Amino acid sequence: MLKFFFRQQQIGDKDRSHPTAAPPERSPEPFCCAVSPDMLRRRPEAPCRFRVFWATTMAMSFEWPWQYRFPPFFTLQPNVDTRQKQLAAWCSLVLSFCRLHKQSSMTVMEAQESPLFNNVKLQRKLPVESIQIVLEELRKKGNLEWLDKNKSSFLIMWRRPEEWGKLIYQWVSRSGQNNSVFTLYELTSGEDTEDEEFHGLDEATLLRALQALQQEHKAEIITVSDGRGVKFF
Repeated sequence: MLKFFFRQQQIGDKDRSHPTAAPPERSPEPFCCAVSPDMLRRRPEAPCRFRVFWATTMAMSFEWPWQYRFPPFFTLQPNVDTRQKQLAAWCSLVLSFCRLHKQSSMTVMEAQESPLFNNVKLQRKLPVESIQIVLEELRKKGNLEWLDKNKSSFLIMWRRPEEWGKLIYQWVSRSGQNNSVFTLYELTSGEDTEDEEFHGLDEATLLRALQALQQEHKAEIITVSDGRGVKFF
């Protein structure tokens, strides 16, 4: 749940809280409201101003690269060299943003409405077709997996599965947990892993990391009494 502090700016009957409206002469006292980002992503009918303030709040907590404040960045350029540099910048931005906010999966339409591809202040939004090109570039790098045939939803991995697997196995070896069995919950939500980077990792990415370890014969995904687990070798 996020808290949004914003100013109610009304002049007559016209609501000036919309980002395209002219600023008021005076700034009234701010008030606070709590809205769940998941609710906003799932409900496109949610009030526009809440989506705007959610985007603003997330944007304020992230250090954007200089390109994000440059309007042409939101149009993929036709020149091959320029486009490659542009795509590299977008890929880096997507991974950094998702890593900070621990964003692991979303739809293309949700991504377009998020502050990641929608700069409300500039009133610039990367088109869906361009977003799909950026995401496909990430797939080629091993940082993304499409979740459906239509390529409308995806899993984003700011670390590739084998990189997550390496981190997990390093912790297992360091803590003397070889030949031990863990539930998936214990790995990502247990007290023993609170200081580890993979703590809080989503289950889909965790499974792919464990599958990578399984291919290296360092682990085996098993069924335990309360779901899936893993045995490390």
